[in-house]
Amino acid sequence: MEDNTLIGDRFGRRFPYLRLSVTDVCNFSCSYCLPDGYQKAHGDEFMSVLEIRRLVTAFAELGTWKIRLTGGEPTVRPDFIKLAQTVSSIPGIRRMAFTTNGYKLPERAQSYFDSGLRAINVSIDSLDPRKFHEITGHDRLGEVVEGVNAALNVGFENVKINTVLLKGVNDDELDGFLAFVENRPVSLRFIELMQTGDNLTYFRQHHVPSTVIRNKFAERGWVLQERADGAGPAVEYAHPSYAGRIGLIAPYAKDFCSTCNRLRVSARGSLHLCLFGNGGHDLRPLLQDDVQIDELKDKVLSLMQFKRSSHFLHSGDAGVRQHLASIGG
Repeated sequence: MEDNTLIGDRFGRRFPYLRLSVTDVCNFSCSYCLPDGYQKAHGDEFMSVLEIRRLVTAFAELGTWKIRLTGGEPTVRPDFIKLAQTVSSIPGIRRMAFTTNGYKLPERAQSYFDSGLRAINVSIDSLDPRKFHEITGHDRLGEVVEGVNAALNVGFENVKINTVLLKGVNDDELDGFLAFVENRPVSLRFIELMQTGDNLTYFRQHHVPSTVIRNKFAERGWVLQERADGAGPAVEYAHPSYAGRIGLIAPYAKDFCSTCNRLRVSARGSLHLCLFGNGGHDLRPLLQDDVQIDELKDKVLSLMQFKRSSHFLHSGDAGVRQHLASIGG
């Protein structure tokens, strides 16, 4: 695919991929993210569908072609379907994805697909119902797995499972997860636990280095695959005996940031140049009228000079990110 993306940084990277948070609210209380559940911290409202349309139009005119709707849990927005329909109809947007905890997915998969969404990431951190309940605060594993099957059945082109790897919690489930993808054409990605502003104790207790899981892949005959155009941060592995693939998102790995191709906008309209940066840049004043779109495009391009070459997680610097629900992970 020809790269027509105008959004670039000082390090030669291009950014055709926008992760767009549409709400901070989440109805799950995952132990590694929101152990006390969602706590409202702001009085202002999330971006409206109209503001989001203007934002995505500007990015599309700059060459962005992949949008992922995130949260919090994006589907808790009552206007989520309308929002997805609006974004998917914007000229230049060729790939529409979203991330979800799978809540009510079995009955909603068709409506999500009909809205223009074609790729879905579903969080499943354990295939043990007891552990799943312990991690998420909800006894819904059966519903979420049924939702994955429903997404495949209605025709989603890309179905991925997100699994945060947790020492002493789910790091003994590798064989079960491999069995899950044996006959399902999905990609199950293990995500290395990341330090944030409010999880240091939890991080030290449950962090598993990516090298541990990478070595286990190799022992079982999984082979590293080439990175697809516009792909996210995961490296993927395939095995001839399995319909699905296994992926690994390893933010502490050497050169992890060298292939960065995505920017983030928060649910309140702030551009974040890095998941672990030191703050956002408020774009919302430029989302109030269609005549501001050119000014918005200039603003985005000018801000790219401030994007750093890498995060600084290795030195314990997680930026201002208190938890991942505030910007969609």
